[in-house]
Amino acid sequence: MPELTGQQFIGGARVAAGQNTLASRAAEDNAPYKQDFFEATPAEVTAAAKAAHDAFDSFSTTDPETRAQFLEACADEIEALGDAVIREAMRETALPEARLTGEVGRTTGQLRLFAKVLRRGDYLGVRIDTATDAAPDLRQIQQAIGPVAVFGASNFPFAFSVAGGDTASAFAAGCPVVVKAHPGHMVTSEMVGNAIEAAVAKTGMPAGTFNMIFGDKVGAQLVQEPAIKAVGFTGSQNGGRALFDMASQRPEPIPVYAEMSSVNPMFMLPEAIESRGEQLAEGLAGSVCLGVGQFCTGPGVIIGVKSPAMTRFVETLGEQLKAKPGQVMLNHGLLENYQRGVDRLKGLSGVTEVVVGAAESNQAAARLFSADKSVLFDDAQPLMEEVFGPSTVVVELDSEDELEAAARAINGQLTATVTGEDAEVAQHKALVTELTRRAGRVLFNGFPTGVAVNDAMVHGGPYPATTDFHSTSVGTLAINRYLRAVCYQNAPAAVLPKALADDNPLGIRRLVNGDMTTAAL
Repeated sequence: MPELTGQQFIGGARVAAGQNTLASRAAEDNAPYKQDFFEATPAEVTAAAKAAHDAFDSFSTTDPETRAQFLEACADEIEALGDAVIREAMRETALPEARLTGEVGRTTGQLRLFAKVLRRGDYLGVRIDTATDAAPDLRQIQQAIGPVAVFGASNFPFAFSVAGGDTASAFAAGCPVVVKAHPGHMVTSEMVGNAIEAAVAKTGMPAGTFNMIFGDKVGAQLVQEPAIKAVGFTGSQNGGRALFDMASQRPEPIPVYAEMSSVNPMFMLPEAIESRGEQLAEGLAGSVCLGVGQFCTGPGVIIGVKSPAMTRFVETLGEQLKAKPGQVMLNHGLLENYQRGVDRLKGLSGVTEVVVGAAESNQAAARLFSADKSVLFDDAQPLMEEVFGPSTVVVELDSEDELEAAARAINGQLTATVTGEDAEVAQHKALVTELTRRAGRVLFNGFPTGVAVNDAMVHGGPYPATTDFHSTSVGTLAINRYLRAVCYQNAPAAVLPKALADDNPLGIRRLVNGDMTTAAL
């Protein structure tokens, strides 16, 4: 296993020209790691973007099978890191071993899933209309857009970081990447970066297919580098919006696919609360505190209808949250941010802190708040600001007639949940319709903290959940972010990509003259 150097990954080499350094710190006690990490200089940021640009022509034109083998090699090399990378991730994030082991499996699984997508070929979106007396021969295909800047997320050191969904989908599309390593887990990032570089070498991908830079202040320059053609980001609303604004103001604006903020409202219908309120309260408390509430899909607002059963549900939820032990967050900065979010809620008129769990000074305590419905219906939407940590707010409506209005009071979300018996859910189709207009994923009788990685998953939503409601950052549709449509008109056979060739050498399904087929023309 390569020794850690704290240096940038640029064009297949390790470099560090700067003098400024950063420390990887343990989440538990903030103790620094023995190896310093060098902050990328402006020249190194430019060099990383240029290396990705130089690799683009070669990498983007590799055939799907070659890229599939590269993705599988990335997965193999990450798995070969074994327990060593898990131990470092535990130190840097305080996340438990079982959680991190599962996350590595999710990361390698999504790399292999995108390899399957490449072999399947449907991501190419091939459409062919052969020439007629009225129209020329037209052949459409999706192709890679160019180098992608990927910002590692704090809360998923594997699945939303160096080799996470943004990188995997960019690689699958044929786009080299420049990763900005998250400062909260730089040792983990370097280890995974080494694994990707090993896969690059093993499969003969061009130098510059993968690049990674370290630093707190390098992101703004990276987004504005002319060679970068898209951005993948998971993090705060302020951070994502800042990147979006910078990218929009470039001489050549580029898309920013930022997943930012969500309170993931849960609508608890009366019959379900009456019949299984205690069970729901127990499950909800677990969801609120899962991973110290450090999930972008954490249930931050719970909406129900006043009743004796709802009162018992809230009481049970409070008891469950109060019994949850305090937990160490990913880093001390997030703990401070959580406390600021809690203080903001406590300062809102109409909001009451109901329960505070036990916690040490370096831990986050579980919290339950109660809010008057007027706070939910406030045009300023004070309850829609995410509190990243183990807390939730309960809002009780006066009647079921207000449920649809409550849904209309919600802004863009990653998820929205309806909990109810089948018959009562069927009676609230208008509520469901409103929620589909506001969330990328609508759940029924479940908890939002859990994202499957497959073809059907949508992890996105209207602003401010994301900056682009057309896309998802989880699932195979994520590849579409880094592709664009190109049409070949009356092109000679010699210049057509294989996917557009008459004999269909890739054997993929294509839309030909209005019919789906795998047949040759």
